[in-house]
Amino acid sequence: MKRRELLRGALAAGLTGAALAALTDTRTSFDQTLAAHPADLSDLEAAAESYGYGYHGQAPARVLADLVTDFADIRPLLDAPQPVATRVRLCRTAGQMAGMTAIVLHDLGSRREARAWFATAAHAAGESGDRQLHAWVMAREAMVGLNYGSPKAAAGLAEQARRVAGTSPTAAATLAAAVAARAYALSHQPDQAHDALADADRLTERLSGEQRADTWFGHCEQKHHVHLSHALTALGDTGRARESQDHALELSAPTSSMTRTLLTIDGAACAHHDGDTEQACRRAAAALAVLPAGYRTGLIHARATDQYQSIPAQHHREPAVRALHNALAD
Repeated sequence: MKRRELLRGALAAGLTGAALAALTDTRTSFDQTLAAHPADLSDLEAAAESYGYGYHGQAPARVLADLVTDFADIRPLLDAPQPVATRVRLCRTAGQMAGMTAIVLHDLGSRREARAWFATAAHAAGESGDRQLHAWVMAREAMVGLNYGSPKAAAGLAEQARRVAGTSPTAAATLAAAVAARAYALSHQPDQAHDALADADRLTERLSGEQRADTWFGHCEQKHHVHLSHALTALGDTGRARESQDHALELSAPTSSMTRTLLTIDGAACAHHDGDTEQACRRAAAALAVLPAGYRTGLIHARATDQYQSIPAQHHREPAVRALHNALAD
């Protein structure tokens, strides 16, 4: 009623400056609520794109703090009534940011929190109607089980992601096939692993330039070889695994500390498989020693621990094996 009285009073004197200002205020207030392109939305989309390029040498914890801060800015926009097209964009951006938050939590070893954020990302992706984003979220979530001891569950989730992504050559479909291959390899299902690897290779060859982007959402050549390295190492195909490790390292930036260390650990696992356990332990321990402190927990620690635990107990007193054990304890 107060607004009505104020408008009546302003308009009683005609379309004066005060009256027009009151009308403009009412209209612009409504336009801002139902804006087809909220001012903040473009900034949030740009932020999501920027985060998609990865850590760039920054500590994961710092990236996590920035991501969650920007993610929180989406909530007020979703709380307000929005045109359908704007809500779709908001949900898509929310799905991307929640998914990337989950990736960082996964890398830090916070499995429970990572799964919770992947669930939020999947919900937002579903609301957006973007099936490729939804498939990407599912494939990325499968990597939690893949890297933390549940490869069979990871294979099941990766297969769901493959079904959602469909058969078109997209980054999400390729990622899902590559993750499935890794999960099958770790689950001692070599036939399924080789089939998934072949599918990932076929899809990679057909990807468009946009789908090959070197981001968390794309599937570039470097990323493909990282997946191949892990799958082939688990399959015991050390010759091909080393080829992928060499290709991936050539294509990885010096600041890609996590990726380069994971590739080194894969190489160490190949050496152990081929009978050179001493060299395997020395390589893994050396990689951990030069790693920035912010990267020594979570995923890398888990993979290096897997390497240590694969060594028979009778070798645990050997100097190189003890050096790896001590590096893990630091």
